[in-house]
Amino acid sequence: MPNDKLNTAVIESFIKQVKTADSSKFKEIRLPIGQAKDITFNLALLLNRLHGRLEDHIATNQESTSEVIQITMDGGTGWK
Repeated sequence: MPNDKLNTAVIESFIKQVKTADSSKFKEIRLPIGQAKDITFNLALLLNRLHGRLEDHIATNQESTSEVIQITMDGGTGWK
């Protein structure tokens, strides 16, 4: 499932609906419960996948954070 394509059409349609309502100065948007459920499901799936990728990124980059950096303070000698 992590490699499956996300169906973002529902989210894109909602964004267009909000933009249209905003440009028309509407004060509210009404959604059928089925559309609201689709948006909720797709947003939850998207956020879950992003969170998983973030966790993977953190896990793979945690090993490289143990690098030792040595700094030598010489009081400014050697400046020209």
